[in-house]
Amino acid sequence: MPNKTYDEIVRKTVPEPDSSFRPSPEQVRQAYEGFRALDADEQALKARVEAVLVGHPGVEVEVERDRVILRGKVESSEEMNHVPDLVRAVEGVGVVEDQLVIG
Repeated sequence: MPNKTYDEIVRKTVPEPDSSFRPSPEQVRQAYEGFRALDADEQALKARVEAVLVGHPGVEVEVERDRVILRGKVESSEEMNHVPDLVRAVEGVGVVEDQLVIG
């Protein structure tokens, strides 16, 4: 059986398909990973970390209590070593989980 596209499946299974809404890639990723709301302390820590990383647009920050997870792409090995050090210096950061890649 050949693979069918989303639209083909909808046309056959939904009486009046409303194609005005499609989830964004970010929404799809969150649906697979699950959503976890940050408390006030975590939001403040995330804001402090993001303020330090303004010059590094490819780096995404995730916070769980005092643990900071860094994901994304950096341009060089120097930047890859420098970014976690910047984050470790932020007040309130306990553990830095570095998942950065060069790309």
